Amino acid sequence: MFVLFEEDGAFKAGTILADNDATLQVETTHGKRVKLKRANVLLNFREPSPADLLTRAEAAAEELDLEFLWEVCGDDEFGFVEFAADYNGHAPSAVEAATVLLRLHSAPIWFHRKGKGRFRKAPADILQAALAGLEKKKQQAAQIEHMRAELVDGRMPPALAALLPQALYRPDRNRLEIKALEAACVDSGLSAPRLLLKCGALASSYDFHYNRFLFDQFPDGPGFPAFEPPRAPSGLPRADVAAFSIDDASTTEIDDAFSVTPRPEGGWRIGIHIAAPALGFERGSSLDAIARHRLSTVYMPGNKITMLPDEVVYGFTLSEGRDCPAVSLYLDVTPGLAIVGEHSRVEMVPIVANLRHHDIEPVFNDRTVHEGGPDFRWKQELTVLWDLATVMEAGRGKAAGNEDRIDYSFSVDWTQQTGDGPGHVSIGRRLRGSPMDKLVAELMIYANMTWGKLLDEAGVPGLYRAQGGGKVRMTTVAAPHEGLGVDCYAWSSSPLRRYVDLVNQWQIVSVLQGTEPAFAPRSAELMAALRDFELTYAEYAEFQRQMERYWCVRWLRQHGLGTVDATVLRENLVRLEPIPLVFKVPSMPLQMPGSKVRLNVERSDLFDVEVEARFVQILAEPDPGAMANAEFAG
Repeated sequence: MFVLFEEDGAFKAGTILADNDATLQVETTHGKRVKLKRANVLLNFREPSPADLLTRAEAAAEELDLEFLWEVCGDDEFGFVEFAADYNGHAPSAVEAATVLLRLHSAPIWFHRKGKGRFRKAPADILQAALAGLEKKKQQAAQIEHMRAELVDGRMPPALAALLPQALYRPDRNRLEIKALEAACVDSGLSAPRLLLKCGALASSYDFHYNRFLFDQFPDGPGFPAFEPPRAPSGLPRADVAAFSIDDASTTEIDDAFSVTPRPEGGWRIGIHIAAPALGFERGSSLDAIARHRLSTVYMPGNKITMLPDEVVYGFTLSEGRDCPAVSLYLDVTPGLAIVGEHSRVEMVPIVANLRHHDIEPVFNDRTVHEGGPDFRWKQELTVLWDLATVMEAGRGKAAGNEDRIDYSFSVDWTQQTGDGPGHVSIGRRLRGSPMDKLVAELMIYANMTWGKLLDEAGVPGLYRAQGGGKVRMTTVAAPHEGLGVDCYAWSSSPLRRYVDLVNQWQIVSVLQGTEPAFAPRSAELMAALRDFELTYAEYAEFQRQMERYWCVRWLRQHGLGTVDATVLRENLVRLEPIPLVFKVPSMPLQMPGSKVRLNVERSDLFDVEVEARFVQILAEPDPGAMANAEFAG
């Protein structure tokens, strides 16, 4: 005797080995012995054999028309054996009964299960809805297959192109387009960005990284919304100075300038002049909303996204050849470089020159300030500022110590095309702590310290940077900055680039002009601006670091370097000699930090921004003196 039963959702047949009334011991067609409750038996039969029964029933079930079966069965619940009898017009054989069972079980849309071997036809409305859903799924599957095939063949489906950023950076895996993209990635063996680059949806790997940043931080794009134009300040006194700025060649947001005016009694009046966009629009204006939303200019090699619209920047940047509104701090300095007086004012400042690093550094550098050098137009003024900066640095208790540290500058020529896309990168090196760096840094520190004290003494809140116990934080209360060696430090010198500086400038102007400050003490809006700035500024800085790393890898590929030299930072972490690219070399034996090694670059990737290299040889042991000033970069 044989039985048909269901186990783990599948129908099985077997031979009865022992009948214990309530239970049976059965051997399946695969030789497995199971203990089976009699209530779980769906059909008893004598022929054909169990294996033959299932084989013949499965083949015959495919021939049964589901629509016909649904039409001829009644509306009441039924068992498969009785339905097989009605369908065949006679008591069904084991094969005929099993055939009907398998067919009914395979069509849950048409027939709903009501128990072991029992079914009920689906109501007409439910059936139609289910069939419509099934048809929709078939059509969707066809669409997915069509888009998948196009992607594998290197063509971009229009439906996927319409949601490209979301597909790359925040894919909704319930969408057909994303399912097609994922299937195509599996078939092609490529990641999504690489496949889309192949299809022409991405112009280059640079677009992948830059557009991801825009997607996260500027979902509406880097353009500016409509805004009310800033007002031109009027009625401001004109300063009797000849001011000049010091910046690199790419700077357009010129925030600071300086003036050196001889005093009749000897010494100089040093002017520190900061661009004053706070005079052009107020808190709560459309331009304030833009600056509050962006919070800072975003910098990256070869590009930047400014905090303020270009026309606003142009209206307040300290460009040579015109009078510019500024907040000025004047220091009365004796011939011995002692500061004997200081005062601040809001005024129009004539800017007579925009000095650029590449023009001035060859004639004003560490060697020329100590050994003398050629005469040039601004030599006397720069020398006075340099001497004063040296005194200021010593007064803060900070000895010079950056001379061996390297700064890297990135320049991208977008008119040139390389194998990795548009853009030819150049990476320059310069020693940090040059005379120009020091004089600008020290005068800015002094201005930020002085104006921070001004706000604190006036009882007007500002945004300060404080450091204690090695931790840097932002606060609305004046507090020491141990790292700089000052009693307080309020960012105020870059109001065209940072919202914190713009906020502080509004507050400073209110004190100098005796007007109501933009932010009152314990202002919730001021705290919110502080919190948002910290988070956003950190994200912008991280993006800048990532893009500098990306362009380092581009530089490496651009030069086709197979063998490179590097400095060991720690364990298997190295930094390349010509560029600030840091990565791990797993094959390198343990080396002392500071060792010079030679590597062979075996692979680089512009999407993952990674470099793989193999250790070749050690070139030199570390120099203990040089390691004292080692700096990580990249």
